[in-house]
Amino acid sequence: MLEEDLIALVTKIQSERCEKQAVEVKKAAIGTPTRLYDTLSSFSNQQGGGIIIFGLDEATGFQVTGVYDPQDLQKKVVEQSMQMEPVIRPLFTVAQVEGKTVVSAEISECDLTDKPCFYRGTGRLRGSYIRVGESDQPMTEYEIYSYEAYRRRIHDELRTINRLKLDHFSKERVMEYLISLRQQKPNLANLDDNRVLETQGLVQNGQPTLAGILLLGEYPQEFFPQLSLTALVIPGHEMGDIGSGNERFIDNKRIEGTLPQMLEQAMAFVNRNMATRTIIAEDGTRHDRGEYPLKAVREILLNAMIHRDYSIHTENSPIRLILYADRLELENPGGLYGRITLDDLGKVAADTRNPYLAGAMEILLHTENRFSGIPTIRVELEKAGLPPPLFSDRRGIFKVTFTKAPSDRIFPDVNRPSVLPLEKEILAFCETPRSREELARKFGFESKGYFVKTYVQPLVDAGRLKPSIPGKPRSTHQKWLKA
Repeated sequence: MLEEDLIALVTKIQSERCEKQAVEVKKAAIGTPTRLYDTLSSFSNQQGGGIIIFGLDEATGFQVTGVYDPQDLQKKVVEQSMQMEPVIRPLFTVAQVEGKTVVSAEISECDLTDKPCFYRGTGRLRGSYIRVGESDQPMTEYEIYSYEAYRRRIHDELRTINRLKLDHFSKERVMEYLISLRQQKPNLANLDDNRVLETQGLVQNGQPTLAGILLLGEYPQEFFPQLSLTALVIPGHEMGDIGSGNERFIDNKRIEGTLPQMLEQAMAFVNRNMATRTIIAEDGTRHDRGEYPLKAVREILLNAMIHRDYSIHTENSPIRLILYADRLELENPGGLYGRITLDDLGKVAADTRNPYLAGAMEILLHTENRFSGIPTIRVELEKAGLPPPLFSDRRGIFKVTFTKAPSDRIFPDVNRPSVLPLEKEILAFCETPRSREELARKFGFESKGYFVKTYVQPLVDAGRLKPSIPGKPRSTHQKWLKA
């Protein structure tokens, strides 16, 4: 960071009067803060890292207090950074603001294979932090495990439990799977059945694996009751819009069985609970069109079942499918895996959390696991005249949202609001001009660019928001105001 950049950042903080997802302010007028470990950890663990600014006082509206001794402060910050695992190497900048010395320390994001960065004095479980808005929050045991699983290439779909026996497999499903597998992989034709099942990760040491029981079991929920899918239909726009108890739901079903069975039942649930209309083409043929393209729905259900987290930390969490009056939401336990980010979805090949499960599903359902199904989802929604899918990844929960058509030209509905609930919240928040950092922090998104592209820009295009600097849409000083 150059001196002029630091001065500009201080001015911006004073103008907005708040800390940010990637900016932390420390007073340091009489000495170096004695506990920087939380912030050093959270900035190292978050995408893009962060900046600590010394010499501002949050309690007095971010007035410049200056630092007691810039040389000693840098030395003390480095000493604390050396207590982290992996060791952090801050990049310092010193500048004069209002006649006083201000110091910044830029903390780079550490490599994924080194995460989580933690304070050695308290250990990995108690010394790992994550940035949430403008605060540093302790990582959950599951968040820490997620990094461990990626680094050590742990495949939770291969785990077994003592109660699982080969007798719990359905003989018919095993036979159908082996026939299909040998047809597609001739090199396995000469191996006996048990050896084939072991090479495919469905059996280990003579016991069915989690992947095996989920695909070939008689009743997988006998052993993993929550590895299922809950499906709801809500008549309003939010979970608590009406009533209480069962009267809140138009339809409510727990879907169980093997993964292929759950996929089939979930598709039937969506199909029967969404409105359809008959379209008559120019050649006189008739076509039924649903509110959501079933091909896209099938892709997100497949992605959820294949790529969810199957560790002991999430085995009590089912996949959740909810149909609201204006949208479809699907949540699955386990955030994005590996190096993939929200901005990368559908653009690059992603790491696979459950490769054996994905491979077996490819055999059983002829699915395509060589590249993400997200391009197909986007194409299908566009063909149906629907907005692009919305993705979010928040502390171990990945969610995809399909919204209904932005107008009544496909499914007339006089009760449908002109904007969706989140859009209403954004517009209300932007009664005062808001920066991308303020917007992303307010609505809980780590990636500012993704939030602006996905949520803010459509409102600008629709004329509901107006940018403060129209000629420079990517300016770091850009703000948005309700039109």
